[in-house]
Amino acid sequence: MNDYTPEIGDLVFDEATRKIGRAVDRVGPYWQLKPPGGGQEWDAHGPLRPATTAERLSAGVALANARSRGEAS
Repeated sequence: MNDYTPEIGDLVFDEATRKIGRAVDRVGPYWQLKPPGGGQEWDAHGPLRPATTAERLSAGVALANARSRGEAS
């Protein structure tokens, strides 16, 4: 059982979708997550855990690459 409860703003790993997201809200039993660089929110149905250092770095590199291509602000 996963006892982790994120705080709003935490960068987390969604085990169900295997994606990194920032916790932006909680609605009922679901956390709403948003990609670190912005974009479409999604409801996390699976367990969440804090993003590892490697996952945080990977998300940062992906965001920098998207910005260099003009895809993110």
